[in-house]
Amino acid sequence: IQAIFMTYSIIGSGNVGSALARQFARSGIAVGVANTRGPDSIETLEKELAGYVTALTLQDAVKADVIILAVPFSAHVDVAHAAEQWTDKIVVDAMNTYGVPTEALKGQPSTVVVASAFSGAGVVKTFNQLPAKLLATDPVEHGRRRVMFLAGDDAQATVAISKLVGDLGFAPIVLGALSEAGTLLDKGGALVLQNLIKQG
Repeated sequence: IQAIFMTYSIIGSGNVGSALARQFARSGIAVGVANTRGPDSIETLEKELAGYVTALTLQDAVKADVIILAVPFSAHVDVAHAAEQWTDKIVVDAMNTYGVPTEALKGQPSTVVVASAFSGAGVVKTFNQLPAKLLATDPVEHGRRRVMFLAGDDAQATVAISKLVGDLGFAPIVLGALSEAGTLLDKGGALVLQNLIKQG
């Protein structure tokens, strides 16, 4: 699937999910949004971002080519069960692990744990490094683009999401594989998160 023809959905309509939906709408990219409460609970956001954001059921949202997880970490397992298989899909882990017991991660980067739940999918970590309010704002400021870091094991998936990050106005920087960079990004990372770089 060529990135230009990909369909996108965001699972989660809280602060992070809504912020990402606004970035999609600002960039003129259509996206579906779903949560566990059903489409009616997303009606206000759908009306606000009419033409770009569509409220979906969870079952319909997981049919997209790219599924962005913007839910509490423990909820990713329920999302994984919403589809029979994840082969040829891309799952973007935009979750943080604040408050997640260390034993739940079994000493692994959180996205490695997520990837095990979405067997067959290309899993990429990104979008979790900025506070939701900042994530919702225009990433281009004074001709510079805000940095967004990525990590992933699947090269094609990482390239596709790097392009999406760029299309949303951020400057994508790939840090490496999940085992190398995943832990750094688990809780947003010990990074200069609001760094701006010159627009390419």
